[in-house]
Amino acid sequence: MTSVSDSRELGAFLKARRAQLVPRECGLPAADGPRKVPGLRREEVAQLAAISVDYYTRLEQGRVRASASVLATLARALRLDDDQQRYLYELAGKADIRPRRRRPAQRMRPAMQRLLDQLTETPAVVLGKRLDTLAWNPAAAALYTDFASIPPDRRNYLRLLFTDPLVRGMHREWEHDARDAVAALRMEAAAEPDDPELARLVGDLSVQDPDFRTWWAEHHVNNSSYGTKHYRHRLVGDLTLDCDTWSSPDGSRQRLMVLTAEAGSPSHDALRILNSWTAEAPSGSKVEDGTP
Repeated sequence: MTSVSDSRELGAFLKARRAQLVPRECGLPAADGPRKVPGLRREEVAQLAAISVDYYTRLEQGRVRASASVLATLARALRLDDDQQRYLYELAGKADIRPRRRRPAQRMRPAMQRLLDQLTETPAVVLGKRLDTLAWNPAAAALYTDFASIPPDRRNYLRLLFTDPLVRGMHREWEHDARDAVAALRMEAAAEPDDPELARLVGDLSVQDPDFRTWWAEHHVNNSSYGTKHYRHRLVGDLTLDCDTWSSPDGSRQRLMVLTAEAGSPSHDALRILNSWTAEAPSGSKVEDGTP
């Protein structure tokens, strides 16, 4: 049995997913003029799923429960990947016994790991596909959060920025930084648009956060490799750090993000304090955990 909240979550997920699609992706003719809503209309989803518009509308509104057969047609109509289908069935309270297919794990390039290991005085993080946090040094853990305590499949930079209260709260200009991160993920989507893990991430965040849903629908892109971050750390107070990112030249889409402060500045002194507390801690990485 599904609860009222689950029914509402199911409706929100369906609405968010149809907003991510365009008619031509689903075999529908393009509209003659501007569309009033992003993505597919309810009428178009109902047409693709061979159900009535009224029934689909009530499903989105959480006023009716879907059968397994309806869920199957909706999954096809909305072009859901395996993870999204599993999520759909869970929200609807229906069993989904299909085997889960694993994707190859992202693996750290040895050269990137060596670079990270040599950065001992400044926070540094290696980001992979979909902005997944692959590795970090002790200074980055002291600045952001204890990455090692976060399940590997949740250790995504954008996911933490939107859903982790500690990481979200430390950004003094959160909206600016979050918009930039969403735009960066949009660039990622262009490189591998059919990535099911990317679709799962976007679907999860679209359901959980209305700001993400709005900004993702705006299709802004950002490939900037440098900028300034303004943080408010729980232990050392305000920091203003330069953020520079270097991309791996091998096409792996791994990037080294380094945060530095001007020598002699209060932020530089604060980083030195953090480093003194974490000098003996080992760096972490997500090399062998099997997370794609």
